[in-house]
Amino acid sequence: MRYISTRDNTIQYSAAQAIAQGLAKDGGLLTPCYIPKLPGKALDDLREMAYQQRAVYIMKMFLEEFSVKELTDFANAAYGPEKFDSPAVAPVHTVDENTHCLELWHGPTCAFKDMALQMLPHLLTASLAKTEEDKMACILVATSGDTGKGALEGFKNVARTKILVFYPKDGVSQVQELQMVTQEGANVGVAAVVGNFDDAQTGVKRLFSDKEVCEALEKKGYFFSSANSINWGRVLPQLVYYISAYCDLLRDEKVSLGQSVNICVPTGNFGNILAAYYAREMGLPIDQLICASNRNNVLTDFIREGVYDRNRTFYSTMSPSMDILISSNLERLLYSLTGSTAEVKDYMEQLNAGGRYQLNEKLKDKLQKRFKGYCCDDRETQRVIRSMYDKHGYLIDTHTAVAFSALEQYRQETGDDTPTVVASTASPFKFCASVLEALGETSPASGLDALDQLTTKTGLPAPTPLASLRDKKVRFTQVVEKENMVDAVMSLLD
Repeated sequence: MRYISTRDNTIQYSAAQAIAQGLAKDGGLLTPCYIPKLPGKALDDLREMAYQQRAVYIMKMFLEEFSVKELTDFANAAYGPEKFDSPAVAPVHTVDENTHCLELWHGPTCAFKDMALQMLPHLLTASLAKTEEDKMACILVATSGDTGKGALEGFKNVARTKILVFYPKDGVSQVQELQMVTQEGANVGVAAVVGNFDDAQTGVKRLFSDKEVCEALEKKGYFFSSANSINWGRVLPQLVYYISAYCDLLRDEKVSLGQSVNICVPTGNFGNILAAYYAREMGLPIDQLICASNRNNVLTDFIREGVYDRNRTFYSTMSPSMDILISSNLERLLYSLTGSTAEVKDYMEQLNAGGRYQLNEKLKDKLQKRFKGYCCDDRETQRVIRSMYDKHGYLIDTHTAVAFSALEQYRQETGDDTPTVVASTASPFKFCASVLEALGETSPASGLDALDQLTTKTGLPAPTPLASLRDKKVRFTQVVEKENMVDAVMSLLD
């Protein structure tokens, strides 16, 4: 299988080249030329497999130059019991007859990013060998909260790599920040950026395309790569858990073979819901994809109106991993819907020039046939957390609550009772203060003391990776202006 830039299909790459490079040199996203179809008996075959086996089966369809043995070794290392606290890896919790919660936070950083970022280091190091790359990879990451820690944990002490994470100063939860600034590893770096996530993400993309910076890196024996979801090696492992969830529902007789389900995903950068879309393109019986946003509702407006407009107020919310106005992975969806790199390039040029673009009616109809968009504010987020806990005894985090609100709005609007899988993206203990307030606590503790308070309130233990932060020392305190992010890069490599 070959990979192309979403903005130029004249140059093609192997999977290993695409993963090693991360981002196309023209600024586009490297994407498969086509999405392979699941064989007719695939879901039947997969239903009794372990998660690791399912990952090998699905990823092999996109990674032709990787052997089954390689992928098996990678999957066992990425998703083994020393990394994930559930043997199911991504278990499905049934809330009611037609509602199921896909728990994606059982890994080492307690967020869904582990599902891809425990696999990506294996894919990347193998890709460097396959492409005979003699330079080291300098991996840049912009994070709205969870990607940073997931990438740091995945790449710590990985040979031939250095990784630098940028996060928005005052734009992540206290627990998320502590996870990053206490990160262990000889090859890691962390810097806060004065600004929001979009500033950090734009800065990283700018560094990738800065020829002078790239030349300076090359002299030091490095090249840029990415662990953000702009890297295909991040998106591909995410396809696995949607297919796996359906197979679990089949195995447990919650759905019948071929029965359609809806998927509801809280998303900011659009990578998580894009993976569900690709799973549908492979043949997974998904009907509607419900896109859930917080007060930063640029995606909701895009789906409803066909206009993407980032020229709006940026809000800091209690679901900070979704505080995003520039949804990078939307570019891959545009390519899939149009089949035209020229058209995608034009949309991206409009976005860069004026901060907006508008779909034609035909393309808008294709988008709206498959996607539905809903949003909610912080008050609604807290209401849903309390409601889920009171009615079902089920504790969820702020991002998952946004998704359940979207699902509730969708069902009220359409009357559709199709079985639905809601992607639960983080442990509620990563956002203790907001969850405690939702449960009626008027004086939530700060920092790690809130972990104990939430345990006392609910009787649930804090995940070990979060509780163990008490014993970690702060290693990183650097703060940079968005214009000076290159300084952090050079200091990491010196």
